[in-house]
Amino acid sequence: MNNPIPTLTVAKFGGTSVADLTALNHCADIIQSDPSVRLVVVSAAAGVTNRLVELASGSLDEPRRQLLLREVAAIEYAMLDRLDNPATIAAELDGYLTEMDRLSGSLSDQPGCAESMDRLLSMGERCSSLMMTQLLSQRGVPARNFDACQVMRTDDHFGRATPEIGAIGRLARERLAPLLESQVVVTQGFIGSDNGGRVTTLGRGGSDFSAALMAEGLGAQTLAIWTDVDGIYSCDPRVVSDARPIEELSFNEAAEMATFGSKVLHPATILPAVRSGTSVFVGSTRAPEQGGTWIRNRCDSKPVFRALSLRRQQTLLTCHSLNMLHAQGFLAELFAILARHRISVDLITTSEVSVALTLDQTGSDSSGRALISDALLEELSPLCRVEVEQDLALVAVIGNHIAHTAGIGLKVLEAMSGSNVRMICQGASAHNLCFLVKGEEGEAVVRRLHQSLLPA
Repeated sequence: MNNPIPTLTVAKFGGTSVADLTALNHCADIIQSDPSVRLVVVSAAAGVTNRLVELASGSLDEPRRQLLLREVAAIEYAMLDRLDNPATIAAELDGYLTEMDRLSGSLSDQPGCAESMDRLLSMGERCSSLMMTQLLSQRGVPARNFDACQVMRTDDHFGRATPEIGAIGRLARERLAPLLESQVVVTQGFIGSDNGGRVTTLGRGGSDFSAALMAEGLGAQTLAIWTDVDGIYSCDPRVVSDARPIEELSFNEAAEMATFGSKVLHPATILPAVRSGTSVFVGSTRAPEQGGTWIRNRCDSKPVFRALSLRRQQTLLTCHSLNMLHAQGFLAELFAILARHRISVDLITTSEVSVALTLDQTGSDSSGRALISDALLEELSPLCRVEVEQDLALVAVIGNHIAHTAGIGLKVLEAMSGSNVRMICQGASAHNLCFLVKGEEGEAVVRRLHQSLLPA
């Protein structure tokens, strides 16, 4: 077994950070400025994945399909044509674009083939890693393009595959670690392969998760997430204009923020970092000199109120059944059905004869298919009467010792006076207090809470 590299940083660059050659050069500057960066994980260029998702739908007429293919090609060729020696990778890029055409055409003839959809969706990341590797090479940086499928082992649930953590760690040490000693390795986020070698995807936003799993497997000291914002803020600045950057977060706080709506980090990213003790940095490729947010196992400040998160498009599922009354096994059966449909529950409250669950309607697989399906509701119907409320907003108050600090509930609810709270969940975690409100009230509620709990 290879020993971990003494000082290793895994750097992940998101879609806006690899959107064009100017953005790629910012990434290259960051990589060259830090000798500890040996593994680079890239997303598809901004705009590419959305077009590939539409191409994968199989529901397009031929003019629309050809238009989308031309638009993807234009994004990629705009970068290729500005490289010093584009001919060195032109044939490989053309091969990816030809494969996009072939796969999207086959999906038009046979829509719904999940395996073909994942192969198509993987092409955006492959193009990005090709461009990044070539740019680093022309700058004189020894660089190698590496197929993530050699390391990212998953199950065969196409569109939202589950990583096999033990296998990923072993393969990372065997196949990746030896390459990092003498060069920068560039690979793809979001994609992997099952035991049969078939390409899978981890779902939208899975590039952060990929990078975190590789960092864990390699024993990296730091995982740097480079995006278009200079760190994590006390709230989404687009919602709260006076939101302020946070210099340092604990793993627990960051996990709550990612889970309950922060778009900066994929919710699963923190888990591998917690297991491996890897510090996580979030910064902007456009302004790396401004610093960012560090996420560590321990941090010096532990305020009661740290941040607010807002997650839109929430669904409340209320399941009524007299069989719940003084009975055993109802919840077990309910959650078994949800598990069969690969549904993850966020919040839960119960009464004598009903249970209310929140499900994230924004959650979908890589193709954009909704996770709340008619098949799920049909399977639930013999067990209970189901009520579905949609277009709700989940607001999370995030901080420390919330479950053990007197007066928290009063202060929060006073700031929310005038808004109808559909559901409250507090006590399971010392780091959050969550509630549901009408979707159209979500932003106003968050602004009032920020003014009351996190004044400038």
